Amino acid sequence: MKNNQLSLNEEQFAAIRHNTGPARVLAGPGSGKTLVLTHRIRHLINECHIDPANILVITFTRAAAAEMKSRFYELMGNSFSSVTFGTFHSVYFHILRSAYRMGGDVIVTEEQKHALLREIVGKLELDIEDESEFIQGIVSEISLVKGEMLDLTHYYAKNCPEEVFRSVHSAYQKALEQAGKIDFDDICVMCLELLKQRPDILAGWQKRFTYILIDEFQDINLIQYNIVRMLAAPQNNLFIVGDDDQSIYRFRGAKPEIMLNFTKDYPGAKQISLTVNYRSDRKIVSAASKVIGHNTVRLKKNLTAASEAEGLVTVWPCPTIKEQYEHMIERIKQYLNEGYMPGDIAILFRTNMGQNNLVGKLLEHNLPFTMGSFLPNLYEHWAVQDILTYMRVAHGSRERRDLLRIINKPNRYVSRTRLNEPYIDLDGLKEQCSDRQWMTERLEVFEQSLAMIRRMVPYGAIRYIRKAVGYDEYVVEYAKYRRIDPKEIFAALDEFEAAVEGIRTYPALLKQIETYTETLKEKAKEGRAGEFGKDRIVIRTMHSAKGLEYPIVLLPDVNEGVVPHSRANGEADVEEERRLFYVAMTRAKNRLHLFYVRERYAQKSQCSRYVDELLGTGEKR
Repeated sequence: MKNNQLSLNEEQFAAIRHNTGPARVLAGPGSGKTLVLTHRIRHLINECHIDPANILVITFTRAAAAEMKSRFYELMGNSFSSVTFGTFHSVYFHILRSAYRMGGDVIVTEEQKHALLREIVGKLELDIEDESEFIQGIVSEISLVKGEMLDLTHYYAKNCPEEVFRSVHSAYQKALEQAGKIDFDDICVMCLELLKQRPDILAGWQKRFTYILIDEFQDINLIQYNIVRMLAAPQNNLFIVGDDDQSIYRFRGAKPEIMLNFTKDYPGAKQISLTVNYRSDRKIVSAASKVIGHNTVRLKKNLTAASEAEGLVTVWPCPTIKEQYEHMIERIKQYLNEGYMPGDIAILFRTNMGQNNLVGKLLEHNLPFTMGSFLPNLYEHWAVQDILTYMRVAHGSRERRDLLRIINKPNRYVSRTRLNEPYIDLDGLKEQCSDRQWMTERLEVFEQSLAMIRRMVPYGAIRYIRKAVGYDEYVVEYAKYRRIDPKEIFAALDEFEAAVEGIRTYPALLKQIETYTETLKEKAKEGRAGEFGKDRIVIRTMHSAKGLEYPIVLLPDVNEGVVPHSRANGEADVEEERRLFYVAMTRAKNRLHLFYVRERYAQKSQCSRYVDELLGTGEKR
């Protein structure tokens, strides 16, 4: 299988040689699914004499489609360019364009979509602190509603009250119609409607695409599946490849149940499992299989490693987060001394939160790293900005925007109309409120709090604002309105506290923020330029690492509340989190290191149940 030399195992050979009718190929991590897909296309053309123009290959991303196409041309040459490679959206838009003569400019860009929603949210005057995060959540929910073909009147919104979501959704669709635009999800909606209403057009495309191959099938959503079933009929030469154990996008509408139930929709479908892992050493394959085996809703597989090498899997308990990162740095340096390149090492986090302290450690030890093109800045999180604004006001700022940001966090019932000058005099404000003694008293307490904050070191100031001033109480109320878990906001504030521990003055804190922000800008520039190579340690989230592989993988913070995430409430959520952890584990080729802490942000913390499952020490939680 290496160096383009074809060496197939029996399962791969069976998948490639499948001729007509539906087939489900379960492709475990590193099992050669791209090889199978490209060689099956060759088999259809060379052995079954299928016209290349009748073959459709669908992937989920443009990059994956381009890679598949490149691998196929490498195998067969450019003379077979009539094979269609594309994403669901590109294929379905091609169908729409052929029917309606649409141009590509009809599709709204992500920037235009967010701008529309910002305008809509602004007009509704919603009490939203984290506008960008809120809009991204709304974007995901609109996509989910369309992809799952849900009835909006019975949809329970996740980011805000139902009436708010319905108002935003309705205004968004109206704005698209007025602008003569559609979004990516509308492509699927319109394509389905077209094929239902026009049997003649459907028959034309069924005749065109007599063989359909789909990669990463576990990520398909309901509307995409309904359309592809229509296109595949009546011959149903539908060849699907994927791994239900790697379905990690349920929050985007992906439904692993579609793959699980494929044989119910197609009772005669051939079933093939690719169970040999050509990527990871034996201990890694064994450990990952042990963990994912605890999922109950899955297709069972018996994965084995092709490698003769044992590999290494370790679990490191650490007293605190600080000591965890110190231990990780020590391991990284050891590997570099052994001759590994920095790019051989990947550090995978469950979320974007938590990377701040590691970045500081890597900078401290002068270790090169990259974090991709989008880098979340802890200090730009809206709640952290609130705390920093408290500090700024305590240290003398009287700008209207600063006072407006914090005066009612927690609520002091000070109307915005009372803050109507560019700079606010607190004595003058108290004078304005003299007709209401309770408000004057609250403002006096506010002033006393500012005086206390001014005298404190940054760490003490944060604790004081959160606990004594009552900012944490405000967070709980806000989270309730937004239907989010306050722990997610507290996680950012906890990390902020950890980041400033040891800083003695407010100016020193500002200097650290400036340095960190500049570093992130530098790393983002490198990521956009594609400067990854082998000379930088890779920092990614578990989600963004899917499809990649590294000789050495380090997984920090393998604790309850992180992996699985604190918002994983039901069994389905816990199983999705386990799949995500499985994906992270199977990125490792030779060395896998798991780290957990016994104390997170001054509170006791348990290791993840997935560690217990791996070690065979835990009970079901």
